[in-house]
Amino acid sequence: MTPVQAIIAKELRSYFVSPVVYVVGAVFLLIVGLLAYLYIVFAGAQAIQLMQMQGSAQLNLNDLVFRNLFSSIRFILLIILPILTMRLFAEERKLRTFEFLMTSPISINDIVIGKFMSVFLVFLGLLGLTGLMPLVLALFSDFDWYPVLTGYLGLVLLGALFLSVGVLASALTENQIVAAFVSFGLLLVLWLISGVGSLLGETAIGQAVSYLSFMEHYDHLVRGLVDTKDLVYFFSGLVLMLFLSHRVVDSARWK
Repeated sequence: MTPVQAIIAKELRSYFVSPVVYVVGAVFLLIVGLLAYLYIVFAGAQAIQLMQMQGSAQLNLNDLVFRNLFSSIRFILLIILPILTMRLFAEERKLRTFEFLMTSPISINDIVIGKFMSVFLVFLGLLGLTGLMPLVLALFSDFDWYPVLTGYLGLVLLGALFLSVGVLASALTENQIVAAFVSFGLLLVLWLISGVGSLLGETAIGQAVSYLSFMEHYDHLVRGLVDTKDLVYFFSGLVLMLFLSHRVVDSARWK
């Protein structure tokens, strides 16, 4: 077993013996399921209205259900993912096991990557359970699978970026609540700067500021547009956050 695999196994055991992951998972799936139900009911109501007015109904479920659902999920992730990441390093500091971790023969790279991958696997598990919704809906209606798959790609990349921000926030403090709020605050800033970019218009500065926000990049993937610049944004943001986490953890070694 490699050091990264050992860290992942340790963190997964910690997650699944704690009620946090079950509560967060249940709340996440409940909200997503409720939103999916509401959007499907809304689409059905529109279909009935069109049949009454025109005698036939051709609805685009990708626009009425999936695009709205994916747009809503990003705000749910903005709230719940900081809760999943808040304990990663903060708990180590609180329990005074951080010093043992730093003096172990495991490199800081392995520690940071292992902790990130552990929470990322938990997130993928929760996201995978939501995949039952389009599979069930496909039994009763037809829709284009390509935007659905790119939407899930967007969720994976967005979740990875959010989790990396949470890893950085957890590395900064020993208080889990503070870590969650710092993570939420940083993600909120990344969301709100899209509005600043809109106010600056099509100027070079406005476009640069808008690029820093995840909103536009995620929206492209939800609409079925896979652009290199959007993929570069998510991967570069992920690498930057993990690099900063590495520097924060490494700096603690010399204190």
